[in-house]
Amino acid sequence: MKKINKPGGIKEMIFIALPMVVSHACDTVMVFTDRMFLSKLGSLQMNAAMGGGMSSFVMMSFFLGLTGYSTALVAQYLGSGQKERCASVTMQSLIISFAAYPILLLLKPIMLMIITGSGIDPEQMVYQIIYFNMIIFSIIISLTRSSLCGFFCGIGKTRIVMIAAIVSMFANIILNYIFIFGKLGVPAMGIKGAAIGTILAGICGLGILFGTYFSKKIVQEYNTIKEIVFNKEVMGKLLNFGYPSGLELFLNFTAFTCMTYLFHSRGAIAATATSIMTSWDMVSFVPLLGVEIGVTSLVGRYMGAQRSDIAHQSTMSGLKLGSLYSASIFIIFMFFPEQLVGFFKPVMPTMVYKEAFPIAVTMLRIACLYVFLETLIVTFVGALRGAGDTFWSMCLTVGLHFFIVVVQYVCLIVIGASIVNTWIMIVLSFCLGTFFIYLRYASNKWKTIRVIAPVDELTCLDGFHEIE
Repeated sequence: MKKINKPGGIKEMIFIALPMVVSHACDTVMVFTDRMFLSKLGSLQMNAAMGGGMSSFVMMSFFLGLTGYSTALVAQYLGSGQKERCASVTMQSLIISFAAYPILLLLKPIMLMIITGSGIDPEQMVYQIIYFNMIIFSIIISLTRSSLCGFFCGIGKTRIVMIAAIVSMFANIILNYIFIFGKLGVPAMGIKGAAIGTILAGICGLGILFGTYFSKKIVQEYNTIKEIVFNKEVMGKLLNFGYPSGLELFLNFTAFTCMTYLFHSRGAIAATATSIMTSWDMVSFVPLLGVEIGVTSLVGRYMGAQRSDIAHQSTMSGLKLGSLYSASIFIIFMFFPEQLVGFFKPVMPTMVYKEAFPIAVTMLRIACLYVFLETLIVTFVGALRGAGDTFWSMCLTVGLHFFIVVVQYVCLIVIGASIVNTWIMIVLSFCLGTFFIYLRYASNKWKTIRVIAPVDELTCLDGFHEIE
């Protein structure tokens, strides 16, 4: 066990957040690899994988957000000295996941209607429907993984999440290469192979999480087997505080999907340019979610221990860590955009790629202007969630995303602005939204929220700063 000398300090934040940064970076590499491999077969399959993947994600996003709140709830129970409730939270999250799966499959025809009516290129749509029809059946893997990750992140054992993500990443790269291009005697399957490789890689990572969750050490410490029961009280807290997080993720990603479809509706060149830019934007943004989870975990834990002062210190430490990462992304996007776009060059370059190249380069340079804004957003939203201020974090982020959709629609459809000018307006809109999110955090109202009943402070803090 390692002793953390300064509660809420940058060192403690690194112990929790760094493995999650690596974990989310691995998730990004998986998505990025799929698109890069498919780009060698042409822009249509690359764009289709992006659209199909987003469609499946938006369907399960509410339940991912809901079960994702288990991180904060587990952390609050751990911080309050009620360790036995941590596994109970995870069990309720798993119940929600398995109950949601058949519901989401029944909604599949509705999403197919949305895809076919989105106005995207007909050739791209054929590939997109193929990918979506395959990947939609694997959403139970993502839902279950969210529940188990919530447990390990809440108790501070984020390294196991990182290990599972690394295994999935390498499995995804190898399997996708084999199935997409047809290696080792396997026939080339293109976008179908991308879906198969992604599903199998997800199963590999999930197996590691389940194996650890039911390992002897975790079972003895958290009673994970004993807590395989329905708990009305814990389920009520998860639903009550988690539903705003679920709505937030669902509505935010719905807005993001609308933004993507609006860009793709402008034709193959616009779709290719924005797909490339978005792929690299995910590389820059998704690892920041690791910082957000670190902030949520520590703020939740210290709020459970009735120490809002240390919770604030944890937030500031997350802001420092995220800013260091964002500075490196700023430099890369500003000075090396041509090389980044070049990663997606098809084996046989087409006119679509050649015309999309300068647009994507310009969009990446513009994107570097808001990487620091993303750090502010994930840090303060993570703190609000950890404290239980989920309703206002939902209102602020959802309002921001749909405001951006309106701005994009006016620019692209009403005014007829170019892709680049529209992207500039979107980036400027982020500035306004970030300001309001900061105001909510600075109001300190989150410090007065009590998710769980207070217990004796000495019990809360006993051995509290020890992190494996």
